[in-house]
Amino acid sequence: MVSHHPFSLISQGLAVPSRGRVLLGLCLILVCTAVQSQEIIAHRGYWKIDGSAQNSIDALMKADSIKAYGSEVDIWLSSDGIPVVNHDADVTLDGKKRVVQDTPFATLRKVTLANGEPLPTVEEYLDAFARCTHTKLIIEFKSHRTKEQEDELATKVVDMVNAKGLADKVEYISFSRNLVQQVRTLAPNAPVYYLNGDLPPDALSAMKLSGPDYNLGVFLKNPTWVKEAHDLGQKVNVWTVNRPEDIQKMIDLKVDYITTDEPLLVREMLDKQ
Repeated sequence: MVSHHPFSLISQGLAVPSRGRVLLGLCLILVCTAVQSQEIIAHRGYWKIDGSAQNSIDALMKADSIKAYGSEVDIWLSSDGIPVVNHDADVTLDGKKRVVQDTPFATLRKVTLANGEPLPTVEEYLDAFARCTHTKLIIEFKSHRTKEQEDELATKVVDMVNAKGLADKVEYISFSRNLVQQVRTLAPNAPVYYLNGDLPPDALSAMKLSGPDYNLGVFLKNPTWVKEAHDLGQKVNVWTVNRPEDIQKMIDLKVDYITTDEPLLVREMLDKQ
């Protein structure tokens, strides 16, 4: 009696016996779990599309619509203690630059984004994010002038995330050592990543952080840090990777997350691997 392997039966277009289908299913599960998936984070949301703008609520919703793993957003504390969304340390209003952390929210509210949206509060952003079904929110705490400002911002935002029942869908990043340490204490179960690029993976492990989230140039200079981080059980993110040749280098380096302004290009390249 001739014995057929379930894979060979499939290749011949023949029916696979019940036992063979079970074995085939187990084999496919093992193969799939052995492959390390790489995920896409939309930098400041998916904003390179008509009607959108960096760090806008529209960019967040568009990141969710393309099923990006994450949508990154930058946040500050206004002078009167309101967490707001903005990338730069300052905004331009009526032709004048105003430092966000020195400006009250009522004034910041008059700032209009490139797509016509008003500059949003973190609470408004979280309320919109609650409607997302595919994407995690990657909150970047911007470095502030004083530790007190940073501590206040971290406490208010983590409390807000928890109150809205979003803790399992939010990750945190910062250039500030104080902020990542504060957030690690406030949100002990949340993924927390350090951005500055000056610490090796073992130092991040000692700080109980989830891993490095470093600029492309850092990993090009220190490629072994990716494997070192993985060996320590950490995840690795790289930013901001937009050129095809750089995207391919990071894919080959097996980073876990690629933060990019070109999420569809990264997905196309990942699909071709």
